[in-house]
Amino acid sequence: MSTDSTSVPPHLAGNFAPVTDEVTLTELEVTGAVPPELTGWYLRNGPNPHEAASAHWFTGDGMVHGIRLDGGTARSYRNRWVRTPTFESGVTVYGPDGTMNLAAGKANTHVIRHAGRTLALVETSFPYELSHAAGSELDTLGAHDFGGRLHTPMTAHPKTCPVTGELHFFGYGGTAPPYLTYHRADADGELTVSRPVDVPAHTMMHDFHLTRNHVVFMDLPAVFSAERAVSPDGGMPFVWSDTYGARLGVLRRDDPHGTVRWFDIDPCYVFHSLNAHEERDGQRLVLLGMRYPGLEDGVHVPSPPLLWRWTVDLATGTLTEEQLDDHSGEFPRVDDRLIGLPADFGYAATAPLPELARYEPGVTGLAIHRYDLRGAGVSSHRFAPGRQPGEPVFAPADDRPGGPGWLLTFVYDATTDRSDLVILDADHLTGEPVATVHLPRRVPAGFHGSWLPDV
Repeated sequence: MSTDSTSVPPHLAGNFAPVTDEVTLTELEVTGAVPPELTGWYLRNGPNPHEAASAHWFTGDGMVHGIRLDGGTARSYRNRWVRTPTFESGVTVYGPDGTMNLAAGKANTHVIRHAGRTLALVETSFPYELSHAAGSELDTLGAHDFGGRLHTPMTAHPKTCPVTGELHFFGYGGTAPPYLTYHRADADGELTVSRPVDVPAHTMMHDFHLTRNHVVFMDLPAVFSAERAVSPDGGMPFVWSDTYGARLGVLRRDDPHGTVRWFDIDPCYVFHSLNAHEERDGQRLVLLGMRYPGLEDGVHVPSPPLLWRWTVDLATGTLTEEQLDDHSGEFPRVDDRLIGLPADFGYAATAPLPELARYEPGVTGLAIHRYDLRGAGVSSHRFAPGRQPGEPVFAPADDRPGGPGWLLTFVYDATTDRSDLVILDADHLTGEPVATVHLPRRVPAGFHGSWLPDV
């Protein structure tokens, strides 16, 4: 059963409490019908401290949860810890002098596939490769450093260009410049670009934007604290700065070692971008993300995030910013085949973070939102009281980017202390789920995941 929320911190209570074992389950019960077009794995990563305690939700050991769908059936569920040196022997990411051990880390934030590799990610270390061999799916194979070419951490939010197949990412951190490095791997997984980017300090840069011809970095005022990094309380090593400022840095993809153009924005924090695209022959960049006005104590959220748009005019050197909607949401996603390209729709979940639950009284009516990015409003799938959705991942129905598909998400039911995989029709979000795969156990609240179809 989940932990009593009256006796422990919010990030270890209710469905944020860890599970204590690894299992493989078959013969899963299904309500409705799993679409026969879905054959592959839905994988989702998240913190699950194997010692059942952590100082912050962000710092628990990574555990990947997977459901195998196969031609209209739900074949199995499997969960496995990512066995990094931190998990196996308690090796810490930060040393006594604040330097980073890139082979250590929690690998607890995202799970993706690129160039045939399944990678568990966290932004403080190398990625960790997971097995996709039948019978050993999700077993840890080891750290992946791109053949020894990667010398920084890797962001948990890399982006695959749907046009070129290239994987764009960055690494940040350290006690001395360069605090930020941009990387690119080609469609075969070879690291082809690594270039330092000049920023004045080590800030918490969780995500970035990608367009057809540009990458855009978000240099925001959550600043690294060496004192906190070595503190015995094990909390997040960042503080909010009222003086650092906030800005966006634009780099041309065809000139990856060229000049980064910086544009100031109002101070804020953005954990997650939704998408970005170009207009006017690449001279105007439209960036979408979930914006917080700031962070309390470096990492705690003072208010719910809202969808904002930043428009960068490269020809005039100007920037505008505006709120697009007043529905709170986090963990935003689009059809991955439209990353960096114009997309009509985006998706997000309400209250996937423990601190955001207080903005949804009584956890009643938590929802998955579908934002019509053409300006036609928001539609929502609202869940019954006590049912708590996570990130919505888009799984396409055919080979048309932006075409029909489904949203996959784990949903926790507080009345049964169990979880389901819920499959929603992305084009008819207000309707009943297409299918609900019932699990006889709980999947703890987590971060990000992917639909990995068989290829």
